[in-house]
Amino acid sequence: MPPSSSGMPPLVADENVDSRIIRFLRDHGFQVFSIREELPGTGDGAVLAESVARHALLLTEDADFGEWVFAHHEPTMGVLFLRYRPAELAAMSDALLRTLQSHGEGLFSKFTVITPKKIRIKDI
Repeated sequence: MPPSSSGMPPLVADENVDSRIIRFLRDHGFQVFSIREELPGTGDGAVLAESVARHALLLTEDADFGEWVFAHHEPTMGVLFLRYRPAELAAMSDALLRTLQSHGEGLFSKFTVITPKKIRIKDI
C-alpha cells in the first residue's frame, strides 16, 4: 500500500475496529485496509504480518497485540491501540485523527495507546 495522498501513514485496521472509525479515517483521506472487509477471521499473527507487508500501522482495539510486540518480539511497523467506551466513539475518532495528524510517520516503530483524552507512545 503506497503512502496516502494526505501524506499520512497507511493503516491496517484489525477486525475489531469499529467500521465507523474506518469510514471516518477514509473520509479524512487515510488509506485503511480493513481486515474485516478483506480477510475476516485472520489470526493476530497474520494481521501483524499483513501490516508489515503493507508497510502500514496496525490499528486495533485488541490489547493482545502488546504481548505480541513486547513479549514475543513479533515484527511490526507500529501499533495504534484504541481504548474507549462505546459512548466515546466520536471523541475517540477525533483523538485518533489528531494523533495521526500531529505525529504521522513518527508513529512507526511505536506502540501507541490512544484514549479520547490522552495518548501514550512507547518505542518498540
